[in-house]
Amino acid sequence: MFNPKWMILFTSLIIMSFSVNTKNELEDKIKEHFSSIEGDYALAFKLIGSEKSILINENEIFHAASTMKTPVMIEAFKQDANGIINLQDSLIVKNSFKSIIDNSEFSLDISRDSDDKMYSLIGKKETYYNLVYDMIIGSSNLATNIVIEKLGAKNVMKTMDELGAKSIKVLRGVEDMKAFDAGLNNETSANDLLVLFDKIAQGKAVNPKSDSTMIKILLDQKHNDIIPYYLPKDVKVANKTGSISGVLHDSGIVFLPDGRKYVLVILSKNITNEEKSREMMAEVSKAIYNYVISQ
Repeated sequence: MFNPKWMILFTSLIIMSFSVNTKNELEDKIKEHFSSIEGDYALAFKLIGSEKSILINENEIFHAASTMKTPVMIEAFKQDANGIINLQDSLIVKNSFKSIIDNSEFSLDISRDSDDKMYSLIGKKETYYNLVYDMIIGSSNLATNIVIEKLGAKNVMKTMDELGAKSIKVLRGVEDMKAFDAGLNNETSANDLLVLFDKIAQGKAVNPKSDSTMIKILLDQKHNDIIPYYLPKDVKVANKTGSISGVLHDSGIVFLPDGRKYVLVILSKNITNEEKSREMMAEVSKAIYNYVISQ
């Protein structure tokens, strides 16, 4: 009979065996783990305020999945800071959007959305702030499409370019299947997400006040099964995940009890076993943590 205690012990042994002493050893171990599970992986790590970093396939392009919601959040706070919108103003919650291909209308399928709360508010008003909040912590697709329609995808792209995240493409909202079929997808790289979270952590994405609020939102993240999964409870993680078929991502800022913080981005594509890939990526996150606290 299967004993879950043995699985916990086995997993613990794997994580313990992943402990290393030097950056080169850690990088080699990460590459070994990436090659052990079918798929293509990328990683970007930076200890903020130091020269310590690890970059693996950092410029490879990936379907952004829901990591594109971080750029959208940044744009929302930027437009609020510039007086273009007010995050406390309200929008009508709707489920009708236009394809970027031909302006034909499409609606989102609630069964494909990881957060269904917003659908109960259709026809009612909700603030920009609450829409952005649900877009991040629950990864609401409906909230995302409402917000990005108002902000403008081109404006998001312009801001990403100005911040130095030049390979990030935010062309559209979610579930625009005509655009998907035409190959017009949102894209990212591990390095560019590193750039964004590094700027947020240092108060340089919009301004210190806005960036601090964005961190508070990210800290309320409900999807915590990769970067935070094996980390101690006193370690705080402000992160945004993303997943579609064959794709699994996590990205964010890790805050240590001693005041240090680091950015970690782990991306994947062409994966065939999501459970194994998720477990391996969580182990990589734990190894990064073990390395940082040993320094």
